[in-house]
Amino acid sequence: RGKKLKQSPVKMVAEELGLPVFQPEKIKTPAEIVHLRALAPDCIVVVAYGQLLSKDILDIPRFGCINVHASLLPAYRGAAPIQWAVINGEERTGVTTMLMDQGLDTGAILLKREIPISREDTMGNIHDQLAALGGELLQETLRELEPGRLVPVPQAGESNYAPLLNREHEVLDWQQPAQSLHNQIRGLNPGPGAFTRFREEIVKVWRSSLISTDQLDREETGSETLPGGFQPEPGEILAVQGDSLIVQTGEGMLRILEVQPSGKRAMPARDFFNGRHGRVGEKFHSSVSL
Repeated sequence: RGKKLKQSPVKMVAEELGLPVFQPEKIKTPAEIVHLRALAPDCIVVVAYGQLLSKDILDIPRFGCINVHASLLPAYRGAAPIQWAVINGEERTGVTTMLMDQGLDTGAILLKREIPISREDTMGNIHDQLAALGGELLQETLRELEPGRLVPVPQAGESNYAPLLNREHEVLDWQQPAQSLHNQIRGLNPGPGAFTRFREEIVKVWRSSLISTDQLDREETGSETLPGGFQPEPGEILAVQGDSLIVQTGEGMLRILEVQPSGKRAMPARDFFNGRHGRVGEKFHSSVSL
């Protein structure tokens, strides 16, 4: 915010404790490798670090370099494992500690812990659960590693890749099934957010829920719906119900609960719709300016 650099929580705690903080722009330069060797670490721990370690670095600590990765490896190697697990509708995920090699999250596994993903979980609350679980798992890994009670196990089984998200991943395609759209919205909350367009306005969708035809109560007080006998199109707003909007998708309906127009605060979907004098039958559009 304001183009000002902000210290990470780790750095702030380290400075409070009087610990030196080493922040090289590029970790693999000869000067930085000399610095690391001079520290003579027993172990190097990597968590959500955006650079690969060279063999020269991997060979420095006597107990190796340990990575805490937010997936059940070999599933979801890469930069955005939590987001993609939710977007893909996985029912479980977890944390893995591994002994690093030169590949991208390909090292031998030390320990794993698993948690469920509910149909309403977002990336944000799964992240928070895994952050706490990862801290506990790292402590256990280090305790067991030193006396030699951990045997690294090579990764086996089917693997996949969780790439960095880009703007195209954020666009809601209303031709997709309601379940896929709901997963996408959950997987991009609390950031960067899923986008759609209403009229000429770009809108983030923060919260949604699935709804079946028998759940759509057309007699609900204060609701507005389209008349029966019509063939709705994907993206079409079918009803205003409570604080939500009911939207047709490529397969089934989706209840939109919370949205955020550009430059505005997040708000109930109905408040957004009413503020623009919206009419049932108007559409959300998949094409947005990228």
